[in-house]
Amino acid sequence: MKKPLIILSGPTAVGKTDLSIALAKEINGEIVSADSMQVYKYMDIGSAKVTQAEMQGIKHYLIDELLPNEEFNVVKFQQMAKDALQKIYAKGKIPIIVGGTGFYIQALLYDISFTDTKEDLYREKWETYVHKNGKEALHKALSQVDPEYAKEVHENNIKKVVRALSFYDATGKKLSLHNEEERQRTSPYNYLYFVLTMNRELLYKRIDKRVDLMIDNGLLEEVKRLKNLGYTKDLTSMQGLGYKEVLDYLAGETTLNEAIYILKRDTRHFAKRQITWFKREKDIIYIEKDQNSLANLLAYTKERFGNENK
Repeated sequence: MKKPLIILSGPTAVGKTDLSIALAKEINGEIVSADSMQVYKYMDIGSAKVTQAEMQGIKHYLIDELLPNEEFNVVKFQQMAKDALQKIYAKGKIPIIVGGTGFYIQALLYDISFTDTKEDLYREKWETYVHKNGKEALHKALSQVDPEYAKEVHENNIKKVVRALSFYDATGKKLSLHNEEERQRTSPYNYLYFVLTMNRELLYKRIDKRVDLMIDNGLLEEVKRLKNLGYTKDLTSMQGLGYKEVLDYLAGETTLNEAIYILKRDTRHFAKRQITWFKREKDIIYIEKDQNSLANLLAYTKERFGNENK
């Protein structure tokens, strides 16, 4: 019998954290983070990391587990998340996957295999290419072989662009087509896949407010601390939203106002790409983020799992 799994996703700043904790308290659940930044230690403000107080005693996994110079990718996420699921099931609890990284969620939900490492042979080629020609040229190269995926991924996300080009070289297939094929797989879990939604204008206002709060709460000091610890801009973690913009400011490449403007703009663009991703996923249940969100989540959960969580 397939084990129960709940996914609570949606664009950045929509309000996943508070709702996921409220849901976990109601259904005897524990939370696995599907966030590519909250897994890192010392990166709290820029990642909008859930605090111990906010957790309200609910166990969270994949939070503060790696140092910023450690590699974290979809394969590592899948391995760590599977380990967390085993621990949660062993307690008789229901796991709730929470985060906005759609590809990570897809990899776990459909148990996608990443055993083919031929693309590693081509990764160095494209990493050398971007160092020599720049991220715009790299993104243009992706647009020529896989325009669909190029629309999904921003040129600043060098890691994803390199991976897509390496995958194409290794397999002769577009990563966008591969991802679409993976969406057709069946899941080994009995799952509910919720995506929180919100009026776009309101979401963008929340994003702008969140960035302002990050600055007020000490984002600049956090990035300075990371820099002093030796974590440099070439690390994947330091390319995260909020970190690369502040690093540019600290390097004198932008003013603080410009850095804040860029961070707000790029976070809005990121949210838009997240929304586009979820539109292509199957079996999505959209939940409007309002005062009835929790009741709606519980109604679906009770209908699907009944007393399984008791």
